[in-house]
Amino acid sequence: MTSSRSSISFEFFPTKTEAGHEKLLENAHRLALRQPDFFSCTYGAGGSTRDRTLETVLQLDREVKVQTAPHLSCVGDTKAELRTLLGRYREAGIRRIVALRGDLPSGMGMASGELRYANELVEFIRQETGEHFHIEVAAYPETHPQARNFDVDLANFVRKARAGASSAITQYFFNADSYFYFVERVRAQGVEIPIIPGIMPITNYSKLARFSDACGTEIPRWIRKQLESYGDDTASILAFGEQVMTQLCERLLAGGAPGLHFYTLNQAEPSLALCDNLGLSR
Repeated sequence: MTSSRSSISFEFFPTKTEAGHEKLLENAHRLALRQPDFFSCTYGAGGSTRDRTLETVLQLDREVKVQTAPHLSCVGDTKAELRTLLGRYREAGIRRIVALRGDLPSGMGMASGELRYANELVEFIRQETGEHFHIEVAAYPETHPQARNFDVDLANFVRKARAGASSAITQYFFNADSYFYFVERVRAQGVEIPIIPGIMPITNYSKLARFSDACGTEIPRWIRKQLESYGDDTASILAFGEQVMTQLCERLLAGGAPGLHFYTLNQAEPSLALCDNLGLSR
């Protein structure tokens, strides 16, 4: 059983269909019953879902009544566009933002836009809005897939923190030691902002493998082999995934992680099961 003071938050992505959006809202209402600290909503590569992200964030904040943090990336956006978007969020009463460099849409070359890195975006948000927003940034315990090495990636994270970040959310991982080592190295640099582990419930092996290959997350061999052995047995995949992730979360919280951020993929049940197992219902 974990401390009831551990923070919990849930991430959604804006959908392309009305049916998908209705399902998102239904699951958001279910997760809202756990009284999370906030929801977050992703932002497509190159700002491709900018309008849908804005609409989804405002609806979750207004109708589901959970503080919702939009992802905001600087790749491909001008300062004027970012300034306008920040103004709309501020006017709507949004108080939290997830500030990211962002991904380029496939087929695009080098990053474009007036701001090229996440630390520049954090600094820009602070210059434009002062302390209005709680700014989350990304952390990569297993190193960003485009970073040359761990030390370079660590230096990038420290720059984001010193530019004015309030806290951080990690990429998901399955090796608790990678998280603890990353936090230890960050603290050694004098950076004390909270670093929240990102948690990806295991529900589908092929999708998980694809996501993990793309974002640089290592799936331990023993987990891969066990999931492969289940084939299309969804019930066994879910049961095993729930057990593995519950144990990971227990170790993280026992080791001092300040909370958990669940990548829901717009589903409620897998995250709810983990919250129940961990005693995170409020």
